[in-house]
Amino acid sequence: MEITSLSSRGQVVIPQDIRERMHLQEGEKFVVIGEEDTILLKKLEQPSFKSFDKLLKKTREFAKKKEITQKDVEEAIHRVRNK
Repeated sequence: MEITSLSSRGQVVIPQDIRERMHLQEGEKFVVIGEEDTILLKKLEQPSFKSFDKLLKKTREFAKKKEITQKDVEEAIHRVRNK
């Protein structure tokens, strides 16, 4: 557990020990969630190509199972864009 403080500009320092342990670098992006007296920082990470390939495979399997065709996808895109 570490203690930090809020600057006059709204900045919070993440203690060095935590930055090193989590391999945080300058410029990292975070999602910030606030609820009552709790603030949560979640590091945003770019998905790896391996994760993307896995997601793409699952998506293709879902489309095949549901018999979704290329034409179905194109028509859905057309409907959404023309709203």
